[in-house]
Amino acid sequence: MPDNATFAADAEPFRPELLAHCYRLLGSFQDAEDLVQETYLRAWRSYGRFEGRSSVRTWLYRIATNACLTELARPGRRVLPSGLYEPEPDPTAVPEAAGGDVSWLQPVPDALVTPDSADPAAIVTARAGLRLALVASLQYLPPRQRAVLVLRDVLAVPAAEVAVILGTSTVSVKSTLQRARARLQELALADGQITEPAAPRARALLDRYIAAFENADAAALERLLTADAAIEATPLRTWFAGRRSCVRFLRDQLLGRPGNWRMLATSANGQPAAAAWTRDEHGGYQPHGICVLTVSGAGVHRLTSFGEPGLVAAFGFPRAPRP
Repeated sequence: MPDNATFAADAEPFRPELLAHCYRLLGSFQDAEDLVQETYLRAWRSYGRFEGRSSVRTWLYRIATNACLTELARPGRRVLPSGLYEPEPDPTAVPEAAGGDVSWLQPVPDALVTPDSADPAAIVTARAGLRLALVASLQYLPPRQRAVLVLRDVLAVPAAEVAVILGTSTVSVKSTLQRARARLQELALADGQITEPAAPRARALLDRYIAAFENADAAALERLLTADAAIEATPLRTWFAGRRSCVRFLRDQLLGRPGNWRMLATSANGQPAAAAWTRDEHGGYQPHGICVLTVSGAGVHRLTSFGEPGLVAAFGFPRAPRP
Protein backbone atom coordinates (compact mmCIF):
# COMPACT_ATOMS: atom_id res chain seq x y z
CA MET A 1 0.00 0.00 0.00
CA PRO A 2 1.45 3.42 -0.94
CA ASP A 3 2.51 5.80 1.81
CA ASN A 4 -0.09 8.56 1.64
CA ALA A 5 2.14 11.32 2.99
CA THR A 6 4.98 10.53 0.60
CA PHE A 7 2.64 10.29 -2.37
CA ALA A 8 0.99 13.60 -1.50
CA ALA A 9 4.34 15.33 -1.11
CA ASP A 10 5.51 14.03 -4.49
CA ALA A 11 2.30 14.45 -6.50
CA GLU A 12 0.09 17.21 -5.07
CA PRO A 13 2.25 20.18 -6.18
CA PHE A 14 1.38 19.33 -9.79
CA ARG A 15 -2.41 19.41 -9.34
CA PRO A 16 -3.03 22.99 -10.63
CA GLU A 17 -0.99 22.50 -13.79
CA LEU A 18 -2.56 19.08 -14.42
CA LEU A 19 -6.01 20.66 -14.11
CA ALA A 20 -4.98 23.34 -16.63
CA HIS A 21 -3.60 20.65 -18.95
CA CYS A 22 -6.74 18.52 -18.86
CA TYR A 23 -8.89 21.62 -19.33
CA ARG A 24 -6.99 22.65 -22.46
CA LEU A 25 -7.52 19.20 -23.94
CA LEU A 26 -11.17 18.76 -22.93
CA GLY A 27 -12.54 22.33 -23.00
CA SER A 28 -14.59 21.56 -19.90
CA PHE A 29 -13.60 22.66 -16.40
CA GLN A 30 -15.86 20.07 -14.77
CA ASP A 31 -14.64 17.20 -16.97
CA ALA A 32 -11.05 18.29 -16.32
CA GLU A 33 -11.61 18.14 -12.56
CA ASP A 34 -13.01 14.62 -12.90
CA LEU A 35 -10.05 13.50 -15.01
CA VAL A 36 -7.53 14.96 -12.57
CA GLN A 37 -9.22 13.09 -9.75
CA GLU A 38 -9.01 9.91 -11.82
CA THR A 39 -5.35 10.65 -12.58
CA TYR A 40 -4.49 10.89 -8.89
CA LEU A 41 -6.44 7.75 -8.07
CA ARG A 42 -4.59 5.81 -10.78
CA ALA A 43 -1.27 7.28 -9.70
CA TRP A 44 -1.85 6.40 -6.05
CA ARG A 45 -2.74 2.83 -6.94
CA SER A 46 0.43 2.38 -8.99
CA TYR A 47 2.76 4.52 -6.87
CA GLY A 48 4.33 1.49 -5.25
CA ARG A 49 5.46 0.30 -8.71
CA PHE A 50 6.77 3.70 -9.79
CA GLU A 51 10.50 3.15 -10.20
CA GLY A 52 11.60 6.66 -11.10
CA ARG A 53 12.42 5.93 -14.74
CA SER A 54 10.90 9.37 -15.43
CA SER A 55 10.15 12.35 -13.22
CA VAL A 56 6.97 12.30 -11.13
CA ARG A 57 5.73 15.21 -13.26
CA THR A 58 6.21 13.28 -16.53
CA TRP A 59 4.61 10.20 -14.99
CA LEU A 60 1.53 12.18 -13.90
CA TYR A 61 1.26 13.91 -17.27
CA ARG A 62 1.35 10.54 -18.99
CA ILE A 63 -1.53 9.25 -16.87
CA ALA A 64 -3.55 12.45 -17.27
CA THR A 65 -2.96 12.83 -21.02
CA ASN A 66 -3.91 9.28 -21.82
CA ALA A 67 -7.02 9.53 -19.63
CA CYS A 68 -8.00 12.64 -21.62
CA LEU A 69 -7.36 10.89 -24.94
CA THR A 70 -9.65 8.07 -23.85
CA GLU A 71 -12.33 10.64 -22.97
CA LEU A 72 -11.83 12.42 -26.31
CA ALA A 73 -12.43 9.19 -28.23
CA ARG A 74 -16.13 9.83 -27.64
CA PRO A 75 -18.00 11.79 -30.35
CA GLY A 76 -18.42 15.53 -30.08
CA ARG A 77 -16.32 18.50 -29.00
CA ARG A 78 -16.72 21.58 -26.83
CA VAL A 79 -17.54 24.72 -28.81
CA LEU A 80 -18.70 28.32 -28.61
CA PRO A 81 -21.61 29.74 -30.65
CA SER A 82 -19.17 31.65 -32.89
CA GLY A 83 -17.55 28.34 -33.80
CA LEU A 84 -20.80 26.92 -35.19
CA TYR A 85 -22.90 29.77 -36.51
CA GLU A 86 -22.64 33.09 -38.32
CA PRO A 87 -23.42 36.28 -36.32
CA GLU A 88 -27.04 37.39 -36.30
CA PRO A 89 -27.35 40.55 -38.42
CA ASP A 90 -30.59 41.69 -36.78
CA PRO A 91 -29.99 42.93 -33.20
CA THR A 92 -33.76 42.81 -32.54
CA ALA A 93 -33.92 39.07 -33.26
CA VAL A 94 -34.93 36.93 -30.29
CA PRO A 95 -31.91 34.71 -29.44
CA GLU A 96 -32.43 31.01 -30.04
CA ALA A 97 -31.11 28.14 -27.96
CA ALA A 98 -29.04 25.49 -29.70
CA GLY A 99 -30.07 21.87 -29.82
CA GLY A 100 -29.39 19.57 -26.92
CA ASP A 101 -26.67 17.77 -28.84
CA VAL A 102 -24.26 20.74 -28.54
CA SER A 103 -21.54 20.52 -25.87
CA TRP A 104 -20.44 24.01 -24.86
CA LEU A 105 -16.98 25.14 -23.92
CA GLN A 106 -16.62 26.14 -20.26
CA PRO A 107 -14.38 28.73 -18.58
CA VAL A 108 -11.84 27.76 -15.93
CA PRO A 109 -11.22 29.69 -12.67
CA ASP A 110 -7.75 31.22 -12.57
CA ALA A 111 -7.60 30.55 -8.83
CA LEU A 112 -7.46 26.79 -9.47
CA VAL A 113 -4.92 26.74 -12.29
CA THR A 114 -2.54 29.60 -11.52
CA PRO A 115 0.86 28.14 -10.61
CA ASP A 116 2.15 28.63 -7.09
CA SER A 117 5.15 30.65 -8.21
CA ALA A 118 6.92 33.78 -7.10
CA ASP A 119 7.90 34.42 -10.72
CA PRO A 120 5.39 36.82 -12.34
CA ALA A 121 6.61 35.77 -15.79
CA ALA A 122 5.67 32.14 -15.07
CA ILE A 123 2.16 33.19 -14.05
CA VAL A 124 1.73 35.35 -17.16
CA THR A 125 2.91 32.50 -19.40
CA ALA A 126 0.58 30.01 -17.73
CA ARG A 127 -2.42 32.30 -18.14
CA ALA A 128 -1.59 33.02 -21.78
CA GLY A 129 -1.90 29.31 -22.48
CA LEU A 130 -5.49 29.33 -21.20
CA ARG A 131 -6.99 32.16 -23.28
CA LEU A 132 -10.50 31.35 -24.48
CA ALA A 133 -9.57 31.88 -28.14
CA LEU A 134 -6.75 29.34 -27.86
CA VAL A 135 -8.77 26.73 -25.95
CA ALA A 136 -11.67 27.10 -28.40
CA SER A 137 -9.31 26.58 -31.35
CA LEU A 138 -7.72 23.52 -29.75
CA GLN A 139 -11.08 21.74 -29.70
CA TYR A 140 -10.99 21.53 -33.51
CA LEU A 141 -7.75 19.54 -33.59
CA PRO A 142 -7.81 15.73 -33.56
CA PRO A 143 -7.17 14.55 -29.98
CA ARG A 144 -3.60 13.34 -30.49
CA GLN A 145 -2.60 16.50 -32.36
CA ARG A 146 -4.20 18.52 -29.58
CA ALA A 147 -2.18 16.71 -26.93
CA VAL A 148 1.12 17.07 -28.79
CA LEU A 149 0.60 20.76 -29.51
CA VAL A 150 -0.33 21.54 -25.90
CA LEU A 151 2.62 19.60 -24.51
CA ARG A 152 5.15 21.06 -26.94
CA ASP A 153 3.99 24.61 -27.67
CA VAL A 154 2.06 25.54 -24.52
CA LEU A 155 4.02 23.65 -21.87
CA ALA A 156 7.36 23.54 -23.75
CA VAL A 157 7.87 19.86 -22.92
CA PRO A 158 10.83 18.43 -24.92
CA ALA A 159 9.86 16.20 -27.84
CA ALA A 160 11.58 13.18 -26.30
CA GLU A 161 9.59 13.63 -23.08
CA VAL A 162 6.34 14.03 -25.04
CA ALA A 163 7.16 10.73 -26.74
CA VAL A 164 7.44 9.10 -23.31
CA ILE A 165 4.14 10.62 -22.17
CA LEU A 166 2.31 9.41 -25.29
CA GLY A 167 4.15 6.11 -25.68
CA THR A 168 5.40 6.91 -29.16
CA SER A 169 8.56 8.00 -30.96
CA THR A 170 10.19 11.42 -31.13
CA VAL A 171 9.85 11.34 -34.92
CA SER A 172 6.11 10.77 -34.59
CA VAL A 173 5.81 13.63 -32.10
CA LYS A 174 7.56 16.04 -34.48
CA SER A 175 5.42 15.12 -37.49
CA THR A 176 2.21 15.31 -35.44
CA LEU A 177 3.25 18.72 -34.15
CA GLN A 178 3.77 20.02 -37.69
CA ARG A 179 0.27 18.94 -38.68
CA ALA A 180 -1.22 20.43 -35.53
CA ARG A 181 0.50 23.78 -36.06
CA ALA A 182 -0.67 23.93 -39.67
CA ARG A 183 -4.24 23.17 -38.68
CA LEU A 184 -4.19 25.69 -35.84
CA GLN A 185 -2.92 28.34 -38.24
CA GLU A 186 -5.94 27.67 -40.46
CA LEU A 187 -8.19 28.11 -37.43
CA ALA A 188 -6.44 31.25 -36.17
CA LEU A 189 -8.97 33.52 -34.46
CA ALA A 190 -8.89 37.29 -34.46
CA ASP A 191 -9.00 37.28 -30.66
CA GLY A 192 -5.59 35.65 -30.64
CA GLN A 193 -4.07 38.78 -32.22
CA ILE A 194 -5.32 41.19 -29.55
CA THR A 195 -2.71 43.07 -27.54
CA GLU A 196 -3.96 42.98 -23.98
CA PRO A 197 -3.51 45.91 -21.60
CA ALA A 198 -1.67 45.76 -18.30
CA ALA A 199 -3.53 44.26 -15.34
CA PRO A 200 -4.67 47.59 -13.79
CA ARG A 201 -6.22 48.72 -17.10
CA ALA A 202 -7.92 45.33 -17.57
CA ARG A 203 -9.35 45.49 -14.04
CA ALA A 204 -10.58 49.05 -14.61
CA LEU A 205 -12.43 47.91 -17.74
CA LEU A 206 -13.99 45.03 -15.78
CA ASP A 207 -15.13 47.37 -13.00
CA ARG A 208 -16.69 49.75 -15.52
CA TYR A 209 -18.42 46.83 -17.25
CA ILE A 210 -19.89 45.58 -13.97
CA ALA A 211 -21.10 49.05 -12.99
CA ALA A 212 -22.68 49.62 -16.40
CA PHE A 213 -24.45 46.26 -16.35
CA GLU A 214 -25.76 46.60 -12.81
CA ASN A 215 -27.04 50.10 -13.60
CA ALA A 216 -28.56 48.99 -16.94
CA ASP A 217 -26.50 51.75 -18.55
CA ALA A 218 -26.39 50.94 -22.27
CA ALA A 219 -24.57 54.19 -23.06
CA ALA A 220 -21.75 53.29 -20.67
CA LEU A 221 -21.48 49.85 -22.24
CA GLU A 222 -21.31 51.41 -25.67
CA ARG A 223 -18.36 53.53 -24.54
CA LEU A 224 -16.61 50.38 -23.29
CA LEU A 225 -17.02 48.25 -26.42
CA THR A 226 -14.67 48.43 -29.38
CA ALA A 227 -16.12 49.00 -32.85
CA ASP A 228 -15.62 45.33 -33.76
CA ALA A 229 -16.91 43.96 -30.46
CA ALA A 230 -18.84 40.70 -30.29
CA ILE A 231 -21.10 39.07 -27.71
CA GLU A 232 -22.00 35.39 -27.40
CA ALA A 233 -23.75 33.55 -24.62
CA THR A 234 -24.11 29.81 -24.17
CA PRO A 235 -26.51 28.00 -24.36
CA LEU A 236 -27.79 30.39 -27.04
CA ARG A 237 -26.77 29.78 -30.63
CA THR A 238 -27.47 33.41 -31.56
CA TRP A 239 -24.57 35.84 -31.23
CA PHE A 240 -23.89 39.39 -32.37
CA ALA A 241 -20.93 41.19 -33.92
CA GLY A 242 -20.25 44.92 -34.14
CA ARG A 243 -20.71 47.51 -31.39
CA ARG A 244 -24.04 48.80 -32.70
CA SER A 245 -25.63 45.33 -32.81
CA CYS A 246 -24.21 44.36 -29.42
CA VAL A 247 -25.45 47.49 -27.68
CA ARG A 248 -28.89 47.21 -29.28
CA PHE A 249 -29.21 43.61 -28.12
CA LEU A 250 -28.00 44.42 -24.61
CA ARG A 251 -30.27 47.45 -24.25
CA ASP A 252 -33.45 45.93 -25.67
CA GLN A 253 -33.25 42.31 -24.57
CA LEU A 254 -30.87 41.78 -21.67
CA LEU A 255 -30.17 44.69 -19.34
CA GLY A 256 -33.69 45.37 -18.12
CA ARG A 257 -33.87 47.82 -15.22
CA PRO A 258 -31.14 48.94 -12.79
CA GLY A 259 -30.76 46.29 -10.12
CA ASN A 260 -31.85 43.38 -12.32
CA TRP A 261 -28.27 42.12 -12.36
CA ARG A 262 -25.58 41.78 -9.70
CA MET A 263 -21.99 40.96 -10.56
CA LEU A 264 -18.75 40.31 -8.70
CA ALA A 265 -15.28 40.48 -10.20
CA THR A 266 -13.26 37.32 -10.77
CA SER A 267 -10.87 35.99 -13.40
CA ALA A 268 -11.06 33.09 -15.83
CA ASN A 269 -8.73 31.78 -18.53
CA GLY A 270 -6.24 34.47 -17.62
CA GLN A 271 -8.83 37.13 -18.48
CA PRO A 272 -11.03 39.50 -16.46
CA ALA A 273 -14.42 37.95 -15.69
CA ALA A 274 -17.58 38.49 -13.68
CA ALA A 275 -19.83 36.13 -11.75
CA ALA A 276 -23.43 37.11 -12.49
CA TRP A 277 -26.75 36.82 -10.68
CA THR A 278 -30.23 37.85 -11.88
CA ARG A 279 -33.03 39.20 -9.69
CA ASP A 280 -35.90 36.79 -9.11
CA GLU A 281 -39.58 37.53 -8.56
CA HIS A 282 -39.06 37.66 -4.79
CA GLY A 283 -36.39 40.36 -4.96
CA GLY A 284 -33.48 37.99 -4.31
CA TYR A 285 -30.76 36.97 -6.74
CA GLN A 286 -30.22 33.65 -8.47
CA PRO A 287 -26.91 32.57 -10.03
CA HIS A 288 -26.74 33.00 -13.79
CA GLY A 289 -23.18 32.15 -14.83
CA ILE A 290 -19.78 33.58 -15.67
CA CYS A 291 -18.97 36.28 -18.23
CA VAL A 292 -15.41 36.45 -19.56
CA LEU A 293 -14.11 39.66 -21.12
CA THR A 294 -11.54 39.81 -23.89
CA VAL A 295 -10.00 43.26 -23.57
CA SER A 296 -7.58 45.40 -25.51
CA GLY A 297 -6.10 48.82 -24.98
CA ALA A 298 -9.09 50.27 -26.84
CA GLY A 299 -11.74 48.61 -24.67
CA VAL A 300 -13.78 45.41 -24.45
CA HIS A 301 -13.43 43.39 -27.65
CA ARG A 302 -15.61 40.38 -26.78
CA LEU A 303 -18.09 39.33 -24.13
CA THR A 304 -18.37 35.57 -23.72
CA SER A 305 -21.10 34.63 -21.27
CA PHE A 306 -21.52 31.09 -19.96
CA GLY A 307 -25.08 30.64 -18.76
CA GLU A 308 -24.44 27.79 -16.34
CA PRO A 309 -25.60 28.65 -12.81
CA GLY A 310 -23.41 25.93 -11.30
CA LEU A 311 -20.28 27.70 -12.49
CA VAL A 312 -20.88 30.55 -10.02
CA ALA A 313 -20.27 28.29 -7.01
CA ALA A 314 -17.40 26.57 -8.83
CA PHE A 315 -15.74 29.99 -9.10
CA GLY A 316 -15.90 30.42 -5.33
CA PHE A 317 -19.21 32.27 -4.88
CA PRO A 318 -21.44 29.91 -2.87
CA ARG A 319 -23.90 32.65 -1.84
CA ALA A 320 -25.81 35.27 -3.76
CA PRO A 321 -24.95 38.93 -3.10
CA ARG A 322 -27.38 40.85 -0.94
CA PRO A 323 -30.11 42.86 -2.71
